[in-house]
Amino acid sequence: MKIKIGAIFFLAVVVLFSILLIYNRESVLNKGADEGLFRAKFYDKLSNGMVRCDLCPNRCLLSNGQIGACKARKNIKGELYSMVYGNIATAHVDPIEKKPFFHVLPGTKAYSIATTGCNLKCKFCQNWQISQIFPWEIEGVRMTPEEVVDRALASGARSIAYTYSEPTVYIEYIIDIAKIAREKGLKNVVVSAGYINTEPLKELLKYIDAIKIDFKGFNERFYEKMTDGRLAPVLSAMKTIKESGVWLEVVNLVIPTENDSDEELRGIISWVKENLGPDVPLHFTAFHPEYKIQNLPPTPVGTLKRAREMALDMGLNYVYTGNAINPEGEITYCPKSKEKVIRRRGFFVTVNKLNDGLCSDGEKIPGIWR
Repeated sequence: MKIKIGAIFFLAVVVLFSILLIYNRESVLNKGADEGLFRAKFYDKLSNGMVRCDLCPNRCLLSNGQIGACKARKNIKGELYSMVYGNIATAHVDPIEKKPFFHVLPGTKAYSIATTGCNLKCKFCQNWQISQIFPWEIEGVRMTPEEVVDRALASGARSIAYTYSEPTVYIEYIIDIAKIAREKGLKNVVVSAGYINTEPLKELLKYIDAIKIDFKGFNERFYEKMTDGRLAPVLSAMKTIKESGVWLEVVNLVIPTENDSDEELRGIISWVKENLGPDVPLHFTAFHPEYKIQNLPPTPVGTLKRAREMALDMGLNYVYTGNAINPEGEITYCPKSKEKVIRRRGFFVTVNKLNDGLCSDGEKIPGIWR
């Protein structure tokens, strides 16, 4: 009889412990949903608890507990969650020219934020310490969308820049911040590789004022080798942005022996002119040995000058150079009069003669000037 009572008592303890364990797991999950996990957008539920993320061209198929290639989105019991919502990996106040945006509020500051994660694996990434890690591998700072906007306003910035890593992976966070920022008079600018599907991009564009796309190169081989991505989705994204009316600037990182041939540069220039138009600013920037590419030299200034002259000769109106000393490549000219209306030194504006985007002869330069 004592043995039977003891067995019953032991069984009751086991059942109670199991109930507490399940409750604790659910509590942890709910706590995570409040503090870091956030129900994601843009995914499809599949059979057997699997989901397919439709945010970017990777279209990750994830089973329960599995994390996407971006290291930022996770399948939890057949639902997709963002693991980075509200978890700031880094925040700085930068000159907007650093992004670089040359036709957006020149001379102003941008409150710049990022979470961890990226849906590409660029071998030359300058911010790999945050873009190529999981959120728990860094001590982030929790900020609600309201807090981000408050800090941006307190900093004196005119805009919030979503930058450094890949903003695509924290799209839900951007949208929530951008809605509040717009109400408070702040602009929203995104610095992205453009590796995003059309539906989420169109949703993002409703709340964004400007996007800079890092256009890596003009052939599939380069994208596959250097980024683990594909070229076609980036071309499609740039067309979608241009058609939306959101301000667009394009940057091409010129890497010696990889994408610096005249053929490659002409291909990029021709595509930009034919598909985006001659008024979309095109920046050619210098490569410096970084991350997994330490064996190549920095891009010679002469290469950037050649690319810029080529683009101007082929009919682009606003062509710039960056990451290297080339004063001519930092000047904004009025296309008709050739008046030098904005002079820059590095990330800083030294002269700005534009009057709400107008040259002295009345010619309008496209961009966001106020």
